[in-house]
Amino acid sequence: MDAFFASIEQRDEPAFRGVPLVVGSPPDQRGVVCAASYEARKFGVRSAIPSRTAARLCPQAVFVRPRMDAYRAESGEIMAILRSVTPIVEKVSVDEAYLDLSERFAAIADADVALGAALPLAQEIKARIETERRLTASIGVAANKFLAKIGSDFKKPDGLTLIPETGKVAFLSPLSVRAIHGVGPVTAASLEKAGLVTIGDLQTTKRDLHTIVGSFADQLRERALGVDDRPLDLSDERKSISSETTFLNDTDNRTTLRAALRELAADVAQTLELQGLGALTIQVKVRYSDFKTLTRQLRVEEPLTSAADLYRLACTLLAKHKLVTKPLRLLGICVSTLVPPFSQLRLAL
Repeated sequence: MDAFFASIEQRDEPAFRGVPLVVGSPPDQRGVVCAASYEARKFGVRSAIPSRTAARLCPQAVFVRPRMDAYRAESGEIMAILRSVTPIVEKVSVDEAYLDLSERFAAIADADVALGAALPLAQEIKARIETERRLTASIGVAANKFLAKIGSDFKKPDGLTLIPETGKVAFLSPLSVRAIHGVGPVTAASLEKAGLVTIGDLQTTKRDLHTIVGSFADQLRERALGVDDRPLDLSDERKSISSETTFLNDTDNRTTLRAALRELAADVAQTLELQGLGALTIQVKVRYSDFKTLTRQLRVEEPLTSAADLYRLACTLLAKHKLVTKPLRLLGICVSTLVPPFSQLRLAL
C-alpha cells in the first residue's frame, strides 16, 4: 500500500488532502514520525525520524496522531480483497503482502508469458482497492518474492511493474546495492567501500564476498542475479513478542534502566504466558540520542518463560556488549523462536 497510514487519514479527512501530512507525535512533544504523505516526503520527511526534525524540514506539515485500530481494520479489508483472488497470501505487515499465482498460470510453460498473463489480474487488484477502499497500491509482478518486492517499490505511488525472467539481471543492474533486502546501512557501507555500489557491480565482481559480508555472501550474490527460491510463509503463528519504552529524557542511570528492564521483561513474560509459549531467542534493543539503534541477541537451549530469566539475560546482553556507554533514548526486549514451554518433570528415585 502507498503511504498507508497517511493515505487513510487523507481519505477520511478531506482537509488533509494535498497537504504535507505527518502521522506521529506532535512536534512539540518527544516522539517520531510513523508515516508521511507523499507531499511531506518531498521535503525529506520519512518515518522514524523525530517529529521535531520533520517540523523543521516541513514547517507547513499537518501532524495527526496515529489511529492504529483504524489502520488494522483497513488492513483486514485489503487482505480480504487479496484472498478473494487466491488463498495463497503471505501477509508481511499491515500494509504489505505476497500472492502466489503459480497454480493459476501453471499451464503456461514460458515464464515470461505467464508473467504477462498475470498483469491484468494485478491491474484488477489495484482497481478494486481504489474503487472499494479509495486507496492506492503498488504491485510488482515477477517470478519470485525478491523480484516482486523490488517491482512493488519501483514506481511508487500507484505503480505496476513487471520484471521479466529473461530480463531480470539487466533490470537489477543499475539499482543500488541498498535495494537488496538484508543490505542495511552498515553492510551497504562495506560494499560501497569495496567499490560495489550497484547490483550490477555485484553481478560482475570476481571478489570473494565472504571477506566483505561474511555468511551473507552466497545469498547476496543470488539476489544480485535475481534468484530467490523462498516459498510464501502462510503461517499465522506469531513470530516474536516484544516490548519497548522510550524515556522521557535520555538516561544512562542504572537504577532507571534496571527498573525499565524489569517492566519490559514482565510484560513479555505475561504475553508468553497468555499465548502458552516459551522463547529460545532473546534480543535487547537500544537507541541512543542520535537515533543510532543497536540490537544484540542470544539463543538458549530451554524455552524462556519467566520474567526473572528474561531480565537476567537482557542484563547480560547489555553488559556483555557494553551497550550503555552513553544515555539511551529507548530500551526494548524482544523474544523469538517461539515454542511450547517445557514442563518441569521431576522424578523421585
